[in-house]
This record gives sequence, C-alpha cells and structure tokens, in this order.
Amino acid sequence: MSRCTAPVEGHRSSSAAANCPACRGRRSYGYGRSSYSAPSYSNSVPAHQSRPSVSSGGSPGGSVRPRWSSGSSSVNYTPAQVRDLDKVRAQVELRAQAHPEFFDVFLCHAWDDRRGTAKQLCDLLKAKGVTVWFSEENIGLGVPFMRAIDKGLAKSRAGIVLVTPALLKRLPTGGVADKELSELLARDLLIPIVHETTYMALREESPLLASRNGLDTADDSMEDIAIEIAELVNVTRTVDA
Repeated sequence: MSRCTAPVEGHRSSSAAANCPACRGRRSYGYGRSSYSAPSYSNSVPAHQSRPSVSSGGSPGGSVRPRWSSGSSSVNYTPAQVRDLDKVRAQVELRAQAHPEFFDVFLCHAWDDRRGTAKQLCDLLKAKGVTVWFSEENIGLGVPFMRAIDKGLAKSRAGIVLVTPALLKRLPTGGVADKELSELLARDLLIPIVHETTYMALREESPLLASRNGLDTADDSMEDIAIEIAELVNVTRTVDA
C-alpha cells in the first residue's frame, strides 16, 4: 500500500500532492499538511472547549511550558492558554515593578458565592502565597462598599473572575460583579475561572468575557487552578506546588 509523503514533502503545492503515491488523483489534497497540522485556536474559542491531548514534548497540539512556570511545576497549559495568559503576565510584571505593595489578584465573584466557592478559592490562593483582595475579608464594617471595591481594583495587579451559575444570574442585573467585570475587561488583567457552568452559557451573558481563554474546573481541580494562578502572578516568590 502506498504511503503518504506529506511528512517529507508537505503537500504545500498541487505538484507535491500530485507526486504523492497515496494522494495523487484525489480531488482535494489538503495543502499545508492538513493531515498533520496542530489544532488551531482563536480568541473566540476558549482553550478548554477544544483542549488537545497532553503530550510531554511541548508540541503545538499538547501541553507547553510558559516562560513564568518553574521547571518543577506539575501543571500543564495549552498553547492557547499560554498565549492569552502571557498578556496578563506582562501586565503583572510591569505593575509589580511599579507597585510592589499591590495585591497579586482581585477576586471578582457573585455575592452568593462569597462564603462557598469564592472563599475556597481565596484560601487556596493564599496557601500558595498569593495576596488576594477579597471583599469578604478586605471591606471593614462601616466602609463604603463601592468605594472599597474601587480601591481594591486599583491596587491589584490582576483580576480573577469566578464564573459560576450564580454569577451568570447576577450579570444581567448590573450589580457589583458586573461593575467589577467591566473594569477588568478594559485591561489585560483578567483571568476567567469557570466553575460548574460552561463557556457556552457564559457567552450568552458576556461574549467579551467568554472570548478570554481562562481556566476551568471541568479540566483541573480548584487546587491545580490555584497553583496555575500562583505561578502566573508570582514575580519574586517560589510557588509550592
């Protein structure tokens, strides 16, 4: 049986495909190594929706090691995640240099999640050495709520949006979470974390947020996600994975 020569010749032209003993005579040759190309990602499709199988070689279709991840790290990233998260990392580095006193992350969440999932994520992040601005802990009694949130946003290097069914219900009402999200979306400081819902459901409420590649508890545990966030925002500390 004739074997395709695409790995050698690449089928980059009609003549290359015509000379291939396996492909000659076909109506469509799939120029550009269509049989061997890596998955194609776009900003409009979050990484987890078409997450490829993980490979240890760092190939375009598997996992890769971002520049901010330590060699001993136990977590994996897709190429699409690295591409989008690198924008956040660049802003984190700039803001860390200019404002070392800032919080590492601002945690945006639905009011209903403040004592559940949001608190769990906050505790996991702090256990990894991440400083978190969290409304349940950083707004004192008698402090104007919206003004405190405004200051928290201004004094954080990056923002996490915990996307849950509760948040999706809150966004259409234009509440506090919606205002926080609007501010974070205006800059490359945003990391969506999808939990117990889907990017498809998120797209119905916020297409702009859904276009950002983030993290998903359907793919990784909340603890692993905390490690990934810690690696991303860690500029001077060592993350205990």
